[in-house]
Amino acid sequence: MHPTARRYRRGVHRYRFLLSRQWVILTIVAIALIPTMIRLGFWQKHRYEERTARNDLVSSALHAEPVPVERLSSPGHTVTRAEKYRTVTATGTFDTAKEEVVRRRTNADNEVGFHVLTPFVLGDGKVLLVNRGWIPANGAQTAFPKIPAPPAGRTTITGRLMADETTAASGIKNVQGLPDRQIMLINSAEEAHRLGAQVLGGYVDQTGPQTDSPEQISDPGSEDAPLNYAYMIQWWLFAAAVPVGWWFLVRREIRDQEEAAAAEAKPEEAEPAAV
Repeated sequence: MHPTARRYRRGVHRYRFLLSRQWVILTIVAIALIPTMIRLGFWQKHRYEERTARNDLVSSALHAEPVPVERLSSPGHTVTRAEKYRTVTATGTFDTAKEEVVRRRTNADNEVGFHVLTPFVLGDGKVLLVNRGWIPANGAQTAFPKIPAPPAGRTTITGRLMADETTAASGIKNVQGLPDRQIMLINSAEEAHRLGAQVLGGYVDQTGPQTDSPEQISDPGSEDAPLNYAYMIQWWLFAAAVPVGWWFLVRREIRDQEEAAAAEAKPEEAEPAAV
């Protein structure tokens, strides 16, 4: 046989183990993992870009000059992403007789309580929904809690404009049949129906005048976008490592086979002759 053909047959024989059931399964899994990890990397890239855009938008809104709330919202208005978190001002009177609480809300320490939602009647009679902050849920949650009173008379407040809450956006189920003056979601359309008034779209998280109670809502903060970037790099490194790892296992299998064959071919050492 020609030497080249002999070497070829010897080389093919060395890789015949790849046709075994174990190695076929291992190879299929490796092939499937590569595109899966690449897709996961692109998903993390999308989350990084999404979170970065959100952080930029929030930062821009929080640092923008305060404007009267009527410039950004009106009855029936849907607060846009660009308008959300904008600092607004409003002048009017709190209507505590029609105040409500929002159930199952947490403060900065993850304590469960209520948000206090108080209608704020503007000079033209329209109503702005104001989330005055968080109070603890002391005692049974079936009774209306005791709420610190807001400033009496005509006052000017500042706050962050927020979009109406929905189950789809928040994940909070809008439970029906709650105790009187308790709600699950803040929604200006529903409040307009309850109050029988023109209610500006969205609501405001009050930031001023500052009070100790209710405990005012903290800044939205920023999401950890760099973490998604790190995960993106990690998934792509994993994808690159799969074929490298597969080849390392192949080479180790070949080495083990060659060592086993050499051990079998080695003649046994002759036992020493008896004296």
